[in-house]
Amino acid sequence: MRKAPVKLRQNSLVFTAQALVALALASVSALAPAQVSLTSVVDLAQKNSATVRLAEADVHKASSLLSQSQDAFIPAISFGSGLPAFPEIGFTGSLPTIWDGSVQSMVFSMPQIRYIQAARAGLQAAQFALKDAKEQVALDASTAYIEMDTVHRELEAAQQQEQDAARLVAIEEQRTEAGVDPLSELLQAQLTAAQLKLSRLHLETRSATLAEQLATLTGLPVGSVTPDHASIPEIPAVSADQVPLSTSGISSAQALAHSREMVAKGDQEHLWLLPEIGFGAQYNRNTTLLNDINAYYRQNLPANNFSAGFSIRVPLFNMGLHAKAKESAADALRARVEAEQAQQQNDIQINQLTASLRELDAQAEVASLKQQIAEEQLKSVLAQLELGNGATGTPGASPQLSPTAEQQARIDALQKQLDALDSGLDLSKARLNLLRALGHMQDWLNELHSK
Repeated sequence: MRKAPVKLRQNSLVFTAQALVALALASVSALAPAQVSLTSVVDLAQKNSATVRLAEADVHKASSLLSQSQDAFIPAISFGSGLPAFPEIGFTGSLPTIWDGSVQSMVFSMPQIRYIQAARAGLQAAQFALKDAKEQVALDASTAYIEMDTVHRELEAAQQQEQDAARLVAIEEQRTEAGVDPLSELLQAQLTAAQLKLSRLHLETRSATLAEQLATLTGLPVGSVTPDHASIPEIPAVSADQVPLSTSGISSAQALAHSREMVAKGDQEHLWLLPEIGFGAQYNRNTTLLNDINAYYRQNLPANNFSAGFSIRVPLFNMGLHAKAKESAADALRARVEAEQAQQQNDIQINQLTASLRELDAQAEVASLKQQIAEEQLKSVLAQLELGNGATGTPGASPQLSPTAEQQARIDALQKQLDALDSGLDLSKARLNLLRALGHMQDWLNELHSK
């Protein structure tokens, strides 16, 4: 009976140890890289982007400015009170009002109407800028994700190349020791192995850089994203022959230019002697408490007082308005020129990307054909090594292939595969950039969310 507590304590310790081990394994599995789809990466990048958040803040600000400009025509109601603290002595010159209320609003103003139009165009410009920011983040995230996927596949091929190169060096060492091949063949094999190691290290550096980039874009821990190749939809083969749409950035610049022009027009209309009409109403509740105000008037001061009317203001001469109109006109001109410049730069980018896309398409085709040829040559080498060349002893026949030929053919086939992957990556990047320049980036985003 005395040993039972000891046994219970041992069971408790075992259970605690098992729980700690399970927790540690769960933590490790949580930190391990997991496959994340391209759609998830793009969504996370758009939510995490500081540029997108700033653009959203600009939209909220532009919406508030529009409301503020429209509220000039909405009556503003205010209320006040002035309770006396001490008895008044003599005539103070002001009515003893215990409380008052007033209503004020603008009834008509052509400049204010222009300012409302300017604020509405400014809101459109902010909304287009937000869409442009999201598209740019989606482009950056898609490009980094596709490149990461390509680099991972290249790393697999590079590691296989190193293994083939190691077998090639081992074979050459045996052949050199046996006096079959000269030392130069061994040195050449070692050089090939060293070059392939350098290429693999270069790919690992690219992979680490892309992991940092994806972590910055998405806000996820570094190295926690493993690309899912199946989540990458096929990029449309677009060309400049398609009708280009206005990009979000250009639309934003054009809307901003229109907003500046409305502001300039409103400032100019201040100088046209156009009347501004306002409405006002006021009520006062006067009091005779702690004062002898009625001693100074022929009749007793009424308790209730109300007045309402329209005010008409016509600007006759104001040099400040002249200077303000010139300033806003210059801002409008600058905004319009910047919008035209953005359109011209986009047209130039479309032409450059179209020319580059034709070359990259041809390069990808060449790389694909070279890969197919290398694979067929590898099959031929394997067949000859297994069956012989069928012409042994025949005068003028090619000599029997050595065991090194297989490794060299494998290395060459994998190299052609790497070249094809690089060419495909360059082609994908060019297509995505052309999609954005042509204003079809939303089509790519729709394709992502339907994947």
